[in-house]
Amino acid sequence: MTDTKAAPSFEASLSELEAIVTQMESGDLPLAEALQKFERGIALSRASQQALEQAEQKVKILLAEQGTEKLTDLPDNTAS
Repeated sequence: MTDTKAAPSFEASLSELEAIVTQMESGDLPLAEALQKFERGIALSRASQQALEQAEQKVKILLAEQGTEKLTDLPDNTAS
């Protein structure tokens, strides 16, 4: 029997990452715990980025199958 845990969903990873950021921003964590949270946050960030890249690749494949080969970037709404 293989002991492999399924990766959390993108949404679950993002939610956990947001909670970690909130905890770390509070400044109340002991150093050792802050380092553990930081390490977990990095892992979640990488997994989320990989999930986004895989989703983008699937979209590109689907668009290519439909004869639309170009993916248009969405406007950046973070700039004010």
